[in-house]
Amino acid sequence: MRHDKLEKELNLLLLLAENRQYTLAQLCDKLSISKRNIYYYLDFFRDAGFKVEKYGDCYSVDRSSPFFGRLIERISFTEEEAVTIRRLLDKVKRANAIVETLKRKIDRFYDFGILAGDSLDERAAHNINALHEAIKYQHQVVLRGYSSPHSSTTRDRLVEPFMLMDGNREVRCFEPASGMNKTFKIIRMHDVEVLADEWMFKDEHKQMFTDVFMFSAETTTTVELLLGQLSYNILSEEYPKATAHVEMVDKAHWLLKLEVCSYIGIGRFVLGLYDDIKVLGDDGFKDYLKNKLENFRML
Repeated sequence: MRHDKLEKELNLLLLLAENRQYTLAQLCDKLSISKRNIYYYLDFFRDAGFKVEKYGDCYSVDRSSPFFGRLIERISFTEEEAVTIRRLLDKVKRANAIVETLKRKIDRFYDFGILAGDSLDERAAHNINALHEAIKYQHQVVLRGYSSPHSSTTRDRLVEPFMLMDGNREVRCFEPASGMNKTFKIIRMHDVEVLADEWMFKDEHKQMFTDVFMFSAETTTTVELLLGQLSYNILSEEYPKATAHVEMVDKAHWLLKLEVCSYIGIGRFVLGLYDDIKVLGDDGFKDYLKNKLENFRML
C-alpha cells in the first residue's frame, strides 16, 4: 500500500533528522525494512533535495536542507532560538507545570537532552552551540584552555569536530597536531572558537561508538544471544537501552541482537547468567567466552 510506504519514508526522515546518527542496521531494525529499501529511500531523499550525510556506517539528514528551512520558518523555531528559550526556562526558579511541560516539549522535539541537566551552565551551552555549528558547516575550531588530566596540562587544541556524543557531553574530533581522532569532554573546555578554516582532514575522521554497556571503540561487532526469563529481566532492569534490540521468540525466550564495542561488557553479563543464555554469535565472542571459562577452570 502506498500509504504504508509513505509512513515508512516519513518515519525514516524523522530518524535521520534527529541530533544523532544511526547505522544502516539500526535503521532497518527500527523501521522493520530491508537495507535495499533504506538505500532506495535515501536516494529518493537526495533527489528531493535533502542533504543526506554519511559518517562511517552512520547516516543522517542535515537540518539545513531547504525543506526543513521552509518548514521551520512556518511552524517552529530555529535550533538557536530553541536553545535560548530552553535556557530561559531553566532560569524560572519556582515550580511551574506549564514551564516543565514546555521544557519537555522542546527537549523532545529538538533532541536537546543535554539542556535538561541542572549542571548545564552558560559556558557549556555556548561551547555546545559553537561545536554544533562547526560540525554542521565543517569548520575547524580551537578548544581554548582545554584541561587534560592525562597530560596534566591546560592548553589550546586545534581540532576538527565531527560528532557530538553522550548527550552532547563529549565531542569526537580529529586533531591535526597528533594525527589522531580523540574524544573531548565539553566540561573541560574554557571556550570554543570557530575558525573560518574548513576541514582539511575529513578522510581521517573516524567515529567513536559507545555500546549499551558503556564501552567505546571506533568499530562495532554484532552479537546474538537467546535469553531466558531471568537474563531478559536483568537486561531490562540494568541495561534498559538494550531492550530496543530484543525480539520475543516465545513466552520464555527473547532474541538479543546487539552491536557492541567490546566483548568485556556483554561478556560480563553473559558469564554472570551463563545457564540462562545461549550464545548464537559471533564466533569471536564465542572464542572470548571459551578462553574466559578455561582461565576460570585453571584457578
